Amino acid sequence: MINFYNRQTKSYEEEKVAGAKYLNWCYESPIGKSFTELLFKKKLVSKLYGKYCDTKHSRKKIQSFIDDFDIDINLANTKVSDFTSFNDFFIRTLNKEARPIDTDTNTLISPGDGRLIAYDNISMNKLVQVKNLTYSLSELLGHSKIASEYEGGVCLVLRLCPTDYHRFHFIDSGTPYKSNFINGSYYSVNPVALERIPKLYCQNKREWSKFSSDNFGDIIHVEVGATCVGTIIQSYTPDKKVSKGEEKGYFKFGGSTTITFIKKDTVTLCEDIFTQSSLGFETKVVMGETIGLKK
Repeated sequence: MINFYNRQTKSYEEEKVAGAKYLNWCYESPIGKSFTELLFKKKLVSKLYGKYCDTKHSRKKIQSFIDDFDIDINLANTKVSDFTSFNDFFIRTLNKEARPIDTDTNTLISPGDGRLIAYDNISMNKLVQVKNLTYSLSELLGHSKIASEYEGGVCLVLRLCPTDYHRFHFIDSGTPYKSNFINGSYYSVNPVALERIPKLYCQNKREWSKFSSDNFGDIIHVEVGATCVGTIIQSYTPDKKVSKGEEKGYFKFGGSTTITFIKKDTVTLCEDIFTQSSLGFETKVVMGETIGLKK
């Protein structure tokens, strides 16, 4: 059971997990764990399933997925009958009214929809994955010099469930630079897996890039792939100025994660997010809503 904090209702809710039985079997049972290591974490499995989700035959999954997880399809720009495949539905765009963006230059916004947990005054060598499991920023980026610049800063981990809107956006106006690709495994990023696989983010396929923001200094954006996420698409143009809330990219099918690093003494997190994070709870957020303020 995974509980998260809903900041709208100010209450805790239980997450509806897509493929819950499969996840528990893969990461909790001895046989399942063996299959995960031998097969499911490999690129081939995610690639094959991804190809299926690109076919017209996968369309039959769309309506039941919408019904099972109470997805408000009225927010999408495309009607259900017009999606060409499950992946076409999965990477759907939303209408302009669906995700209003706080344009105040002093506010920090969420880069996407998902469950957010935030860490302040971070140690670059002991970033928290879950309680008692840590990793280092230099391992995550494969670049120790850049990692050292974020000592004492803020780390924002946004977990996108398969049921979420799967496009991610820039949290401020500024200039983005080229994305750096790091090959890796395809473990799930669900808490069930995070509690059992040491340094999971550092093992999975991922991409990272530097972003020179106008109001929050130099930021590091990391996108982490996961089981059945065969592709991370970067839709932005490097070295070209972007606006706050503009799309950066998207994930194809599966749960996935974005991790954002901000330098020390730059931002103050919203109190509810900071409090819930300190208690070990993720907070449900949507793209464009305020999650912090400029110091």
